[in-house]
Amino acid sequence: MQSEKLRLRKIQHLAHEITDEMHKGEELTHLKTLIPVIDNLSRAIGDLTDSYGKYSLDYVEEKVKNAHALLFNKEKVDVYL
Repeated sequence: MQSEKLRLRKIQHLAHEITDEMHKGEELTHLKTLIPVIDNLSRAIGDLTDSYGKYSLDYVEEKVKNAHALLFNKEKVDVYL
């Protein structure tokens, strides 16, 4: 099993790639893609900001990976699981 630190580093890397893609300067008009990307990222952030400090690294990792896959068309994912 990967250490939590390594998993967080990978999540951070995916998030940076998403940010870079969003700021490329190209107009992003594919709402069918962008809405689920934003939804997945919002859910990940919402889980991380739990006021009791209880969050699921598996859940956050899954949501960021889904957002990354959707934005870069890397694999088909079910965004509403």
